[in-house]
Parts: sequence; C-alpha cells; structure tokens
Amino acid sequence: MLDFRAAGWRRGAHAALATGILGGLLVYCVWPWLPLPRHERHARTLVFYGFSILGDVMTQAVFPAFAELWRAQSGEHVEFSSSFAGSGTITNQAIMGVPADLLLVALEPDAVRLAEANLTPPFSWRRLPHDGTVNRSPFVILVRSGNPLGIHDFADLCRPGIRIVHPDPMTSGGAQWSILAEYGAAARAEPHDPQAGRRLLLGIWRNVVTQAASARAARTQFQNGFGDALVTYEQEGIHDRAHGKLDAEIVYPQRTILSDHTLVVLERNVRPSERALVHAFVDFLWSERAQRLFVEYGFRSVDERWNAANPAFGRIDDPFGVEALGGWSRARADIVEGVWRHQVLKELER
Repeated sequence: MLDFRAAGWRRGAHAALATGILGGLLVYCVWPWLPLPRHERHARTLVFYGFSILGDVMTQAVFPAFAELWRAQSGEHVEFSSSFAGSGTITNQAIMGVPADLLLVALEPDAVRLAEANLTPPFSWRRLPHDGTVNRSPFVILVRSGNPLGIHDFADLCRPGIRIVHPDPMTSGGAQWSILAEYGAAARAEPHDPQAGRRLLLGIWRNVVTQAASARAARTQFQNGFGDALVTYEQEGIHDRAHGKLDAEIVYPQRTILSDHTLVVLERNVRPSERALVHAFVDFLWSERAQRLFVEYGFRSVDERWNAANPAFGRIDDPFGVEALGGWSRARADIVEGVWRHQVLKELER
C-alpha cells in the first residue's frame, strides 16, 4: 500500500529545493545592483601632499572630519595617503611622478611649476575659492622664553652675536616667505631708500647659523636648542606652544608678510572614478568646519569671521601680502633671486 504522506513530503521537498535554487539564481543575477550595507563598501583613497607644517592639522583634524562627512553622505569609507615636507620638495616629488591627487603648497610659484609639468592646467587653482588660497599665516620671530636678548623686530636680528635658525630657501616655501617678510618690512619702513631691504637681509643672513630643509625641520632645530631666534610661520609658535611642544615666545614684527597657501588639483593624476570624491574634498577645505579647524590649529582662515575664535593670534601693525611686492613672479625674481641669492649670498661668500 502506498504511503501518500511520504510521497507528499517528497514532492514538497522537491518543490522547496527547486524554489531555493531559483531564488539563489535570482539573487546571484541581481546581486551587483543590490544596495549593500554601508559598512561593506570598499574604502576609497585620496593621495594628498602638503608643505611641512600642515601635518598635524590635516592628519589629526581635517582628514577625519571629511571622512566622517563623506561616510554620512555616501556610506563609503575614505582613507588618506599623505606626505608632508618642504614645499619645493613635494613639488619636485609630484613632478617626478608621485601619484598625488592634491598638493597644498606654501607658495604659488610651486603651483606654477606643477602647471609647467602639465600636471594641471595653467593657473587652474585660481578658479577655486579665494584664488586657491586655503589658509594664511603671518611671519613672526620665535625667541627663547623671557626674550633674554630683547628681540622685538626684524632689525634686532642684525645685531652682532644673535644666532638665527632659518629654513633653506632652496627647498622650503616658508624660507622664501621669510625673505620677503624681512625685505618687505625694511622697504616699507624706509620707502625712499632702495637699499633698505638688501641691508636688512644682509644683516640677518650674516647671523644665520643653521638652515633646515623645511619650516618644520627648522622649528625642530630651534626646539633642540640651536640658535637664539627662528623666523617662521605664526602657526608654528601658536600650535606648538599651546600643546606644550615648544618653550618659546612669539615676537610680532611691526611689519611682516601674510603668507597664503595654494591648493592644486593634479588633474592629470585624478582618475575619472575619483573626481567626485576629490572635488568634494576640495569644497570641504573652504567649508566653515574645515576653516574653523585650521584656526584651531593656528592657521588664519581666509574668512575673517572665524579668526576671532583663536585669541592667540597676535596683532600686526602693518601686515602686507606678496602683491605689495609686485606679486610672486616679480618678488621671486627681484628679491629672492636678485637680492638674496645674487647679492647677499655673494657678499657673504656662501
């Protein structure tokens, strides 16, 4: 006698198996178009190179803030591959083939060099907000605690016996800003004397006892006990002193330059699949959140509304920009090359 219950169970099992197989095939076919849970999406990577003093603010604050924002908006995890060194050094690395997506350089002439290497269209950065300037910093003098030598302005650095630490203008963008700060301060103080800037540079560089490849490396030398004074970015003094990393005082010259730092998108290196991510990060750098982070870490924002948030910013009687010296092309040719390199160094036999 047939067991109809067993036969029915077998028919049901076969039907369930067939249904399972069909369901599995359906999932396999549509899987590529299914929305995956956010935590399962692959990480994206941005390659960012910056001049030396950007290391802390970018790695500790800006990168994490953008990664959080990007994950909330897209569900994707973004990672940063970054490197920080002298502006000239990172520019050379990019020209030699480092696959960076973005460079934040200390001065526009380095951006021009990147364009001349066909890594980005000429002056493409000027189409960005604030002509590509992400943040700023005036140039100041760091002295030992208590200011035992009574250094109050650039002219005091010319006194006999003052030992100065200075970054190297051959590799450091900060060093070239320093030269313009020193020359411009004297030229503005004595506008009718065409030799005032040269004399001040000569007096200061006669007292330079050590040089370093970048502004950060020069600060490390000063921190380790070299010299009596260091000409550098305000940011170096404010951030490091606030975090107990530097035992020094900041001297604000009566006249000094306000540096501006240029972002360059290396269009030749950016893959089409990464353009949306790169451009989102570019936009983020000028957002209120990023600008406030720069201020917190000692950089001055391009938006004056946020600078009041850092009470450590000092007052400068006569701040000036590179435009006051004829713009970068003229200032570099006439002052950095023409005066400092070909006159001052020649006279000092260096």
